[in-house]
Amino acid sequence: MNQNTENTQETQHKRRVRYKGTYPKKFNEKYKELNPQKYGDTIAKVIRKGSTPAGMHISIMVKEILDFLQIQPGQRGLDATLGYGGHTSKMLECLKGEGHIYGLDVDPIEIVKTTKRLADKGFGQDILTTVNTNFANIDEVAKEYGTFDFILADLGVSSMQIDNPERGFSYKTDGPLDLRLNPQKGVSAADRLREITKDEFEWMLIENSDEPYASEIAKEVFELARKGKNVDTTKDLYNAVYEALSKSKDYRKASVKELKEAVKKSCQRTFQALRIDVNSEFEVLEQFLGKLPGVLSSGGRVAVLTFHSGEDRMVKKAFKQFYKEGLFREISEDVVRPSAQECNANPRARSTKMRWAVKV
Repeated sequence: MNQNTENTQETQHKRRVRYKGTYPKKFNEKYKELNPQKYGDTIAKVIRKGSTPAGMHISIMVKEILDFLQIQPGQRGLDATLGYGGHTSKMLECLKGEGHIYGLDVDPIEIVKTTKRLADKGFGQDILTTVNTNFANIDEVAKEYGTFDFILADLGVSSMQIDNPERGFSYKTDGPLDLRLNPQKGVSAADRLREITKDEFEWMLIENSDEPYASEIAKEVFELARKGKNVDTTKDLYNAVYEALSKSKDYRKASVKELKEAVKKSCQRTFQALRIDVNSEFEVLEQFLGKLPGVLSSGGRVAVLTFHSGEDRMVKKAFKQFYKEGLFREISEDVVRPSAQECNANPRARSTKMRWAVKV
């Protein structure tokens, strides 16, 4: 065999996996959704269907946020939770090429993708600086770059993380039970379950997500551990929740449909509780809120999007306290919610609440 034949064989074209069906179920097969620049028609169809395309995140309450922040060219702003960059992109447009936005994200994987995505849109280092850090460190960011005229914090987990089975954020697809926003630090949810007691897990489910079947779920998970069966994957945890509810007196005689619907809701709460614990989300939010007055410029505006009652209570309490102390001149009396139209188009928006404040 001559050298040319060998080179031809080595560089032989590898056929791409066929796009299975209209909307493939497996994350790694959704190459059209994962390449929105090339397959815009597919992306549009998925969104019209009321779903979020794989690997993407549809920004929530963009109009309401921009209406409140009143961004002007030349201002300096902070997106404390960069994510997919949707909110950041719209805020950058408001600057009209004058000013600067700093985007923070604790996720070392997604921040690289988002920085490139925004650069490709024309938002380079002259107007955007991204920093791989937790938003609890806003004081350090302000110390380096100065105070901010506007701040946005979207406390929701991005769809890119939820949809990727390798990150372990969702019970819908099997994968390692990880749940870390930064997979390079701390312990995974699976490891966390191995280092706490049954009572601690039960308390976690109640405190972090108001899970009504916390006792039954904790008992089932730790009964598996007693038998030497660790809960290592998202499917393991889903099955444990399923078994726990099927044995409960409320669902012993329930239909399969009723049981599955109850399991779905309990799984959402269970995964949420573990995610909050693994990432110390309440502690991080408390630090962020406590530092807000010190990093806002005079007259600066801050908007915070929350997705469950625990977060909202913390934001409400902090804003009221700062208002009472005379640090904020105005705060939202009631939460601002997404429109019914937005909730219909993007079901993940339904639990969103926005609170805002203006510094003196």
